[in-house]
Formats: sequence, C-alpha cells, structure tokens
Amino acid sequence: MNSILAQIRADLKATTDEKTQKSFQRFFKEQVKYYGVKTETVGKIAKKYGPHVKALDKQAIFALCEELFGSDYTEEAFIVSFWLPNYVEHLEPSDLATFKLWIERYVNNWAKCDGFCNHTIGDLLQKYPQTILDVKNWAKSENRWLKRAAAVSFIVPAKKGLFLQEAFEISDVLLADGDDMVQKGYGWLLKEESRKHQKEVYDYVVKNRKAMPRTALRYAVELMPKELKAEAMKKD
Repeated sequence: MNSILAQIRADLKATTDEKTQKSFQRFFKEQVKYYGVKTETVGKIAKKYGPHVKALDKQAIFALCEELFGSDYTEEAFIVSFWLPNYVEHLEPSDLATFKLWIERYVNNWAKCDGFCNHTIGDLLQKYPQTILDVKNWAKSENRWLKRAAAVSFIVPAKKGLFLQEAFEISDVLLADGDDMVQKGYGWLLKEESRKHQKEVYDYVVKNRKAMPRTALRYAVELMPKELKAEAMKKD
C-alpha cells in the first residue's frame, strides 16, 4: 500500500502544471492544499493504479483512500473519487458510516465534497435505498460539508429523475441556511431534478421563494425557460 501511495504522489509531483498551480486557489474561498495538477491528469493517474487497487481487499482499499484524504491535498482526494465508483459492486450499506466519517474529518472544500459524493454515495443510494434516510439526515448536521453532502449525493440520480420527494425534503431542511456552500448544494440538486420534473420544481421554488436565498433560487431555475425563470425570480 505504501508503495502505491509513494508512486501516486511521485506522479502528482511530476505532473504539476504551472498554469493550474497559479489558478487553483481562485476557485475556492477557503485556503486549499494542492499540487496544481489538471483534473484530467489526476484521472489518468487514478486509472493507472486502478488495477493494483482492485486487487486489494476492501479494508486495504479503504485504508489507502483514508491516507489520500488525510493528506489534505485536493488532488489526492480526487483520486479517491475516481476509484470508489469503480468499486461500488463491493460496497455495502454499512460503508456509509465510514464515508460520513471521512466527510466530517477530511472534506474541507466543495471540490472534495462534490467529487466524493456525486458518484460514490450517489451510486450507493441507488444500489441500497435503505441508505437514503441516513443521507437525508445529514442535512440536519452542524457540519457545512455534511449538509452540502446531503444534497449533492442525490445529484446523479436526480439527473435521471429519481428521488424527487427526497430532494424536496432535503431542500426543506436546508431552505434558509445562511451558508452559500449549502445554498448552492441544494439549489444544484433542484436544478438537476428540474430536467425531468420542471413543473414540480418550479412550483416548489415559487412556493418557497420568500424563504429561499437568491443564490439557491438562481441555481434551482437555471435550466428553465426564460419566462419561467423570470417569474420564479420575482420578489413577492
């Protein structure tokens, strides 16, 4: 395991990109730790070591993922996000407790949160519907990234039109949250639900627009026709 870690880190250091290094921080309000490697390159590195990782048992894979998360480098967290969706057939509902712990302990920016939750937890939700309630309850957390995770974990299923009621229930909990990272998270979820459920999302937004922050509202109606968007954005 240590040899894989060392090789990954050597590859990341060897593929730093000057332009990426200079621009990386501007995408984040909080200070982030990074090498400065293009996301496409990180994906290639993850793919390179994927077969070696799949040969390990689950305990060893999780230990490796936690080491990567624990480094605090954003690109190392991306490696985890590339690996685990390819391992989803081996995941179990009980693994959600581990994933929750990782979010609480290691996730400290939107990229780490979204990269991990969109597919790894999104896939788990679809495979094991019994995990849905636990993820929904993250919306009640005091942790800003766990609250965002409650919403963005449903993003990929939402694109298929799944879990509309759950999306509304999560949004109800997060509706008046003052954190823009949380607002953007549930607003994004509503936007993706609007692909298949435009009327329902529109009605939800209009019903709740007095309480909904403008940031969340703008995200929610982004894909709607111009006239609906303008109507939804009206101030009562």
